[in-house]
Amino acid sequence: MKPTFLSNLNEKIESVRTKMYEAYENGRSYEELLKISQELDDLLNRLEEINK
Repeated sequence: MKPTFLSNLNEKIESVRTKMYEAYENGRSYEELLKISQELDDLLNRLEEINK
């Protein structure tokens, strides 16, 4: 796996994680938080598959 791809994936994970925290702090709806959480889960699952 190319280091650039892994770096980009890690950056995207951190970006979505921040987005989720900010959405929570700003009182966004449960549905919006769930959607962001699922996006983060997907990215984390991709990272896990790469690291196997």
